Amino acid sequence: MIPLTSGIFCLTCALSSPLTCSLSSALFQTTLKVDVCLFLPGDSNPKESSPFINSSDAATEKTQQYDRKNMALFEEEMDTSPMVSSLLSSLANYSNLPQGSKEHEEAENNEAESSRKKPVKAPQLGTLMGVYLPCIQNIFGVILFLRMTWLVGIGGVIGTFIIVFMCCTTTMLTAISMSAIATNGVVPAGGSYYMISRSLGPEFGGAVGICFYLGTTYAGAMYILGAIELLLIYIVPKAAIFPLEGLEGAEAEAALLNNMRVYGTILLTSMATVVFVGVKYVNKLALVFLACVILSILAVYAGVIKTAMDPPVFPVCILGNRTLVWKSFDVCAKTIETANGTVTTQLWQMFCDSPFLNATCDKYFVANNVTEIQGIPGVTSGILADNLFGNYYEKGDLISRDKMESVEDQDDPLTNANRYVLADITSFFTLLVGIYFPSVTGIMAGSNRSGDLRDAQKSIPIGTIAAITTTSTVYMSSVVLFGACIEGVVLRDKFGEGVHGNLVIGTLAWPSPWVIVIGSFFSTCGAGLQSLTGAPRLMQAIAKDGIVPALRIFGHGKANGEPTWSLLLTACICESGILIASLDAVAPILSMFFLMCYMFVNLACALQTLLRTPNWRPRFKFYHWTLSFLGMSLCLTLMFLCSWYYAIVAMVIAGSIYKYIEFAGAEKEWGDGIRGLSLSAARYALMRLEEGPPHTKNWRPQLLVLVSTDAEQNVEQPRLLSLTNQLKAGKGLTIVGTALGGTFLNNYEQAQRAEQALRKLMETEKVKGFCQVTVSSNLRDATSHLLQASGLGGLKHNAVLVSWPRNWKQGDEHQHWRNFIELVRETTVANLALLVPKNISAFPSNGERFTEGHIDVWWIVHDGGMLMLLPFLLRQHKVWRKCKMRIFTVAQMDDNSIQMKKDLTTFLYHLRIDAMIEVVEMHDSDISAYTYEKTLVMEQRSQMLKQINLTKTEREREIQSITDSSRGSIRRKNPAAVTTQLSVTEDPPAGSKEEKPEEESKSASSPVSPPAQVQLIHDNTTPASPATPATPLTPGEGAQSPGEQVQMTWTEKCDGEPAKPPGAATPEGIKDIFNMKPEWENLNHSNVRRMHTALRLNEVIVKKSSEAKLVLLNMPGPPRNRTGDENYMEFLEVLTEGLNRVLLVRGGGREVITIYS
Repeated sequence: MIPLTSGIFCLTCALSSPLTCSLSSALFQTTLKVDVCLFLPGDSNPKESSPFINSSDAATEKTQQYDRKNMALFEEEMDTSPMVSSLLSSLANYSNLPQGSKEHEEAENNEAESSRKKPVKAPQLGTLMGVYLPCIQNIFGVILFLRMTWLVGIGGVIGTFIIVFMCCTTTMLTAISMSAIATNGVVPAGGSYYMISRSLGPEFGGAVGICFYLGTTYAGAMYILGAIELLLIYIVPKAAIFPLEGLEGAEAEAALLNNMRVYGTILLTSMATVVFVGVKYVNKLALVFLACVILSILAVYAGVIKTAMDPPVFPVCILGNRTLVWKSFDVCAKTIETANGTVTTQLWQMFCDSPFLNATCDKYFVANNVTEIQGIPGVTSGILADNLFGNYYEKGDLISRDKMESVEDQDDPLTNANRYVLADITSFFTLLVGIYFPSVTGIMAGSNRSGDLRDAQKSIPIGTIAAITTTSTVYMSSVVLFGACIEGVVLRDKFGEGVHGNLVIGTLAWPSPWVIVIGSFFSTCGAGLQSLTGAPRLMQAIAKDGIVPALRIFGHGKANGEPTWSLLLTACICESGILIASLDAVAPILSMFFLMCYMFVNLACALQTLLRTPNWRPRFKFYHWTLSFLGMSLCLTLMFLCSWYYAIVAMVIAGSIYKYIEFAGAEKEWGDGIRGLSLSAARYALMRLEEGPPHTKNWRPQLLVLVSTDAEQNVEQPRLLSLTNQLKAGKGLTIVGTALGGTFLNNYEQAQRAEQALRKLMETEKVKGFCQVTVSSNLRDATSHLLQASGLGGLKHNAVLVSWPRNWKQGDEHQHWRNFIELVRETTVANLALLVPKNISAFPSNGERFTEGHIDVWWIVHDGGMLMLLPFLLRQHKVWRKCKMRIFTVAQMDDNSIQMKKDLTTFLYHLRIDAMIEVVEMHDSDISAYTYEKTLVMEQRSQMLKQINLTKTEREREIQSITDSSRGSIRRKNPAAVTTQLSVTEDPPAGSKEEKPEEESKSASSPVSPPAQVQLIHDNTTPASPATPATPLTPGEGAQSPGEQVQMTWTEKCDGEPAKPPGAATPEGIKDIFNMKPEWENLNHSNVRRMHTALRLNEVIVKKSSEAKLVLLNMPGPPRNRTGDENYMEFLEVLTEGLNRVLLVRGGGREVITIYS
């Protein structure tokens, strides 16, 4: 018990802080001896089945794990930290499941299935039976028996040896990479697909998995075509439905292909039926097929040995230097001598019009002699020197023997072509590569059986590498031995027409050619059955992973797990290969898919090795990233050597599948290498960004979007993200952040809900970026933390997007606008650009379209070009694409407006921005009475807000004193002047501890009778009308809080005539204005001038841009001292009054647009 207890303690230490761990270790050293310290690697993704995670049994064992274990100290963490005893028990009981029955991701299977699981029989296969022999059977195949001799004859010994060496080297390097991946942890059933997908991620895994599936399926088609070729040409030629007798050229070729199609379809149907009925029959016949392969190869080696002592008699008849089809004659001679004299032979009758000596014969037949040579001269004959170099032919060329003399007239056309052995296809080096490569595939057979292996991590590397070594040795020795034993014209005779229609490799075999013919027929049938068995299971594994939504139907099958639908799909795809009907045409197709699969196996190993992922700890140590990279390069080279257009098609297919999975597939987190590569690339890029600020040409808005959430953590301004999406034509970084008040411990779940709401809204608005939620003691600090800490390294935001504070004039909203002004100050200090959309709810959604209209830019001050760049970015989006851009700038008295317009036109031309330009002249004018009155009301309101912390009685007394003092000064000048009494009545909600004043109403817009009392209820839904000096504003906008009703009552009393508005153009109105002048003299002149500027600019902007779809405007900076913050908000309100959509912009202190390329 002591080692176990101390082991648990050390586990806990590993998960705690270093200080705690060191102290605890020191404590336990005095009492316990720690034998084993276990560190449990956890996985945050619960979908990945693992023995380290309590799954379905956790609920039932929850109360038993720590019962009577003296482990009460850990019982609060019992869900996440299992006891070591239960951990070791789950490890001991963990077993691989056989392929096709259950997938590795148990959490993605139906829970109902887990209740009726049957105990799985422990796997028993070792290295020999589980890996080595299956690989041997899959590697040796149809190409060795049907095409190897032809490859040697066409490519020569040297050329073919190079091809074999390249292909075998590729598979060996791939096997090394595969061994490293296979020994890096438990490899469940699924084999190569599982390895690639978990190493490179679902996108690559799905793309390469489907390519591997297609390769396996087309391999089945190739094996079936090989079996039919053996059947119709060598075993029972008379079984052909479309007879070849008497046909020449294209007609004979078409008849052969049609026979292949018919019989291939019949054989495919038969094999698919066998697979459907039961795979157990296929598995039982596997050893028989394997025995056929081994016996056939041994027969070839025995025949080679026999040729050294007693070469077999396989004569070849040569006319001149042309090889004759030995089918319709018996003696290789023109005439023979008999007792009755010279008699013509059957060969004579083939080339002459009669059997008589005076018959008219073919000119070439007459001019050349007939020679019989030995087709198998033997390994000691020295024929190897003649076969060292290749002989490539065009389709229809005669297969000739170079060292023999031939008399021919170049002008005479070729006659009796069907009497000669002809080249059936045009041959070249790269074609040979494509045809040969399928003969080295099959190296994944061992890893595909990983679920049935006793020790997969030991058996897969040893068995696979041993199998590749064996097969490579056989292939390379075969190239040399075939070149040393067989005559060149026989090697180049693909179908053995010159040796009585025998299989060429069969002529070499001992004791009889039929050993090879029958053995190769059964081996190809067996390989076809294996392909039709393995491919549907691979498709089923891909479908069950759920990464390709369109393939989910193929994950279903029979009750025992057999993939019925996948088998049907496999048979249909295989039929497409059979309809091609040519073994030489199908082989390069499957070469592409296998090469792509092997390429990504090498890439996975190289990637994991270079990234040095902590989980990358293969037991197989004989690997290196350079070997994997070399293997990957060889695969890519061979792809383009085989067929460049097939390679491009295969890449397009894989790329299309990749993008489809990326956009439509399920999100998977498998801890793959691509994620690690992304991390490494991101780290490298961030380090590069740290080297210096980006050049102006590379500047783009990296937005920090600040949103607020309601009590349910829903975003209050969703249109803010719509605007973000419309601005992101410039790409760049987007961080959507929100701030929460309180402590992180108490508000963690609230922060998680807010983050989920942000993610959901970002997905809805199609905003690609990151979201961040900050919790602090108050919202002001939380927003400041967001501003300071968002981003990483050089990838930080350079612009802040925040909406205009709603209802800022309400007394209980004062903290919101103060936070807003502080945010403006902080962005200025941090040199960040600031974008403030006003009336954000009126901005268009992403689904809307403006068919016409203008985006107006009011360029008052230079801000680094932000005002020019933002409309350009907006117009890249479909919402604003049809809008035209207009730029307005303001000219003062001493400015030359004509020259300004010319200069601005030139500037925009160099910026490559199309826009209409207008220079607005604003002449100096006297400050209007309305400006003074607006400033007066503003300052009075400011004084009231300073009393925000007073009690209700004190606040009312202070407001009344301010009002009385202002009115008293007017009364002293003119007792008949207008007197205004302000009364504020509030009904605060129950439990309210703090009273907050409402904003003061603006002056009345129409005269009233002396006793009249006008009650103005603020309503933020009432649109404000444009303000002009001659037309004072209606009461400002506000909102009532649910539990509080705020009433502003203006009581105007006159001692005679009804009062006129301050700006009324009447003598009485003018008299009233001058009577109020002493009050104006007490105003802050800076505020008066600012109000004057805001009113004048607003008047011009409303006049020019009232119909614009969007107005972009320079945002003035906040006051340096905080005493005038509320005045700053009022200035901005006046500046933008009467405009529907406004985007206030502050530059970040640097140029963001340039005229240079």
